[in-house]
Amino acid sequence: QVQLVESGGGLVQAGESLRLSCAASGRTFSSYAMGWFRQAPGKEREFVACIGKSAIYYSTSVKDRFTISRDNAKNTVYLQMNTLKPEDTAVYYCAAAETGLPVSHSSYDYWGQGTQVTVSS
Repeated sequence: QVQLVESGGGLVQAGESLRLSCAASGRTFSSYAMGWFRQAPGKEREFVACIGKSAIYYSTSVKDRFTISRDNAKNTVYLQMNTLKPEDTAVYYCAAAETGLPVSHSSYDYWGQGTQVTVSS
């Protein structure tokens, strides 16, 4: 069982940056693939980025602006978000997958409660 707690969301202006953190419980954090997803009001949950032991994937909408990283010693995964745009406004969720490095939210086993990111124009 893994528990995930996100932090770092907030209100920023377009062009600014935020860093989200996701702290995980458990002693096997390094064995999980970790992903970030987001969900805007009235929209489906959308893949943002994921990181495994050696591979990283990004959605095309955030590639070159967002960076995912993990610190296995701290059981934490990060999402550095630069050059934020109003369309990045959403609740951001951290998720853990026991197998593979999926980009589909249905393949993730554990979820955090989400953190709100609001980007004003």
